[in-house]
Amino acid sequence: MCGIVGVLSDHEAAPILVEALKRLEYRGYDSAGIATVEGGRLDRRRAMGKLVNLSDLLVHEPLAGKSGIGHTRWATHGAPSVTNAHPHRAGPVAVVHNGIIENFKALREDLAAKGYETQTETDTETVALMVQSFMDQGLAPRDAAEQTIARLEGAFALALLFDGEEDLIIAARKGSPLAIGHGDGEMYLGSDAIALSGLTDKITYLEEGDWAVITRAGAEILDKQGNRANRPVRTIAIDASRVEKGGHKHYMAKEIAEQSTVIAEALTHYIGGDSAIRLPRDLDFTKFDRIVMVACGTAYYACLTARYWFEALARLPVDIDVASEFRYREPPIGARTLAIFVSQSGETADTLAALRYCEAQAMTLAVVNVAESTIAREADLALPILAGAEIGVASTKAFTCQLTVLALLALEAARARGLKSEVEIASALGELRMIPGLVAQALGTEGAIREISNELAEAEDILFLGRGAMFPLALEGALKLKEISYIHAEGYASGELKHGPIALIDPTVPVIVMAPHDSLFEKTVSNMQEVMARGGKVVLVTDSAGAAEAGDGTWHTIVMPSVPETFAPILYAIPAQLLAYHTAVAKGTDVDQPRNLAKSVTVE
Repeated sequence: MCGIVGVLSDHEAAPILVEALKRLEYRGYDSAGIATVEGGRLDRRRAMGKLVNLSDLLVHEPLAGKSGIGHTRWATHGAPSVTNAHPHRAGPVAVVHNGIIENFKALREDLAAKGYETQTETDTETVALMVQSFMDQGLAPRDAAEQTIARLEGAFALALLFDGEEDLIIAARKGSPLAIGHGDGEMYLGSDAIALSGLTDKITYLEEGDWAVITRAGAEILDKQGNRANRPVRTIAIDASRVEKGGHKHYMAKEIAEQSTVIAEALTHYIGGDSAIRLPRDLDFTKFDRIVMVACGTAYYACLTARYWFEALARLPVDIDVASEFRYREPPIGARTLAIFVSQSGETADTLAALRYCEAQAMTLAVVNVAESTIAREADLALPILAGAEIGVASTKAFTCQLTVLALLALEAARARGLKSEVEIASALGELRMIPGLVAQALGTEGAIREISNELAEAEDILFLGRGAMFPLALEGALKLKEISYIHAEGYASGELKHGPIALIDPTVPVIVMAPHDSLFEKTVSNMQEVMARGGKVVLVTDSAGAAEAGDGTWHTIVMPSVPETFAPILYAIPAQLLAYHTAVAKGTDVDQPRNLAKSVTVE
């Protein structure tokens, strides 16, 4: 989603802003721009496409000034264009904005009645025009901003820069995240801490409804009631090596390769030397008789997988919803319900809204990658997945770390509820500890998968099949493929094939079957035979025992290491990711920043 940066510096702002925006490229964008104040004069530059286009523009049309704001835009209101790109300007003010101003039409009509005309198709321009209208009435920038912010409805993060004000940025957040960075005589602003890495490690997160008056001397923060708010300054450690490609062609390739390491780190964090699972003491599974899990996208598929674990191991019934639909059903949430919210960024707008729906009714637990995120801060309890910064839009290592942490939760639930003995838990943890090594072995199939992917790249439609806990993996594999290769792909439960999807089978539609040699293997192979009997081309992903039992007839077979059945979904995420990655590379698509997608979706 859109990225915001701001700087009040002792150095030229433009190169600092562009470099900070580069660190936000992972969020997805279609245009970029910056604005600065030099000699009291506000000016801006904007460009379509990648940041290199903005950099080229700045070579030919430099922008001086030591104060500035910048933005990468992911279009919501108005098509991608230079006119609709941020920063937007109206008279003495420039503004950058993440989110959606829901009442912009009514505000625009009021402004039009006063003679203020719009030049763009965006909701953001309305903010700039409102500030201008209040300043035209004689209000100072701070007062004009306060009056404007009070009238805005929706979700937004805002940064405002003013003509004649070289030591002032005004920021506000409602729904969309925003962080203030503290330097030595300098101040910074960013959508997240990654934007500010390399500039400062001292971060203050604005809370819901906060707005801030930022100068080089510091930041005055006010809450939604207008009272001064004392928000803590946190020291944030960002591993710089994990926001670089590390010799890989794409971030996604690097992040796939990191999985054995980050899964092992998560296991070490949560498992003590005595094989006890280390979780917050407040998390007592004997107090719950139901779990609700809410997430979006890949995190939703992690929840679907975890349902098999919670129900089979701990006998806890689990309801799962996509976050964008959850609260609109007005689901009943009881006091003995544990509500789990899974999000890589911890800022996903729909998931955050679902959490707020539940917070007064049940215990809320966040499973997130960003420990200082809004979802983590607002939940009763938060468990970091410890994947490290994930830059590629298509989630890989965050997915397998989510699965790892959710598996540990399910095991602890089974132990606490008396469904598994300490010996059985220790045995299961031993199996989990095998996963990082097995992931490293699975990465050894990359050469074979690359060859298969070169052929898959010619397809227009691809199906994924799986049974049991492999069904969510089929869904995840299809999502990964269509996200970055733009090939239409669908995942199905293997047993559902004959209830409709089998009509699609012909020699032009490859079918990828996720089938470790487990208790459901024979049934899955029967479905695979139905595909082959109709001329379908099957890519079987299995282990050596499965490959031997399945026999000949498949188009390709990818042989995985043998894995304990319960935790096979973590391992089988690897071939799903590699198939998507190499198919996208073969097609020449933008792997890390696929079209129309954003990493952190902070609008509903």
